[in-house]
Amino acid sequence: MTTTSEPELHSSRPGGAPAEMGPGGTAPATKQHVSCDIRPLAAALGAEVTGLGLAGAGRAEVDTVLALLLRHRVLFFPGQHLTLDQHVALAEQLGPLEAHPNLHNAGLDHPSVFELAASSGGIADEWHTDLTFLSSPSVMSVLNMIRCPEVGGDTMWTNLELAYEELSAPMRDLCDGLTALHDASPHNRPEKTAIHPVVRIHPVTGRRALYVNEHFTRRIVELSAPESDALLGFLTGWVTQPRFTVRYRWSEGTIAIWDNRCTQHFVVNDFSGERVIQRATVMGDQPQGLPPRWEPFTGTRGGAATRHDRQLRHVLRERDQG
Repeated sequence: MTTTSEPELHSSRPGGAPAEMGPGGTAPATKQHVSCDIRPLAAALGAEVTGLGLAGAGRAEVDTVLALLLRHRVLFFPGQHLTLDQHVALAEQLGPLEAHPNLHNAGLDHPSVFELAASSGGIADEWHTDLTFLSSPSVMSVLNMIRCPEVGGDTMWTNLELAYEELSAPMRDLCDGLTALHDASPHNRPEKTAIHPVVRIHPVTGRRALYVNEHFTRRIVELSAPESDALLGFLTGWVTQPRFTVRYRWSEGTIAIWDNRCTQHFVVNDFSGERVIQRATVMGDQPQGLPPRWEPFTGTRGGAATRHDRQLRHVLRERDQG
């Protein structure tokens, strides 16, 4: 366990610019930090933080959280037991909040927080980054574990920056020049779509991350459907290697905060009984990457387009018209 009063972060941005996050994932005008105990959980990512109270957190506490988040990508604060109002107050200091576009908030008083219970299908047991079917997806998620089973129901996260860096140079070069179509089919909203870079550049650190996931990503835009299936299958499997991941065992009252720009997560569906979470979603920037190097692939010359090509043609036509 380590103790810090001023997290020292090293930036990989060109020119060595300081890597510190402010509200909404931007660089803050000022920075203050408070002492806390930090226990890294895996070599790839993840840390448990104690000695830092989040109820009534002020600017110094929030600056500490944001600085640590850049280093560890996902943070866990056990024993917080925040009320709904305290949960919202904390999340609002991290950036603008937005209700989930497809899921109901189960009658909670705050529309920006939604609740997921296992008994009503609230188990996200596919690897995903939150809301990538939106043009400006979630920047951060702030989760409050309300009720969890005695055994099972862990959540796993993977470090998409490390996964990108461990690719061979030719594969990194290929991925740098591609974009991907995402949609909300898992939420029964296939018409909700967005196109994002396959490799996203973090706006604060400048690090590159693989930004495709098995849950929401449908198609590599510049490849044919069979080529896309092959590459997506490889990449979505590649990022889930154990060496890129951390697995967290929950306790009730734990707050988790993670950076959606460089992680994916997965709930292990191995439990019985109820598991209830409440989550606030911090919205923000539009994913940025290198410009695509090829035109979209929407069918072979003289051949009938597959249904995948037809979907892509429709999305591109709507984008060009709008």
